[in-house]
Amino acid sequence: MSSMDDVIDRPLREQWEFFLDEHRAALHDCLDGLTEEQARRSLVPSRTTLLGLVKHATFVEKVWFDEAITGRSRDEIGIPATPDESFILTGEDTIDSVRAAYRETCEASRKATAAHLLDDVVTGNRRGPLPLRWIYLHVLREFAQHCGHADILREQILA
Repeated sequence: MSSMDDVIDRPLREQWEFFLDEHRAALHDCLDGLTEEQARRSLVPSRTTLLGLVKHATFVEKVWFDEAITGRSRDEIGIPATPDESFILTGEDTIDSVRAAYRETCEASRKATAAHLLDDVVTGNRRGPLPLRWIYLHVLREFAQHCGHADILREQILA
């Protein structure tokens, strides 16, 4: 695996993908060593839990790297209509199942973007046409926020 120093002089896309993958891994790993109860523990008034954050990250990947690129509807993709709904956990959601879905989705996202250039415009998002570079930055920003949320929740759970 590359380090941050290894990508300093690499093309911009490689740098963004490196940072995006670091944040993807951090969200995946926020569930390390937790029990199912701990992963589902609600510590804030919103629906945010550690397991819910990873489930939401799967939703984010599908919105930006499936819906936006392919133009398929959220119904066709099989994801909730709203971000808030993507935090809802079902009885079937476990650490293993949510992580597996997240890993599969991240891999599908990498494949979906591989044939596109950063300046390619995709038209499937509700905002209208957007360049892939904007999508990368938006997802990176959102995942950075969620990694911070996960750090705080995990600290509270393990305290």
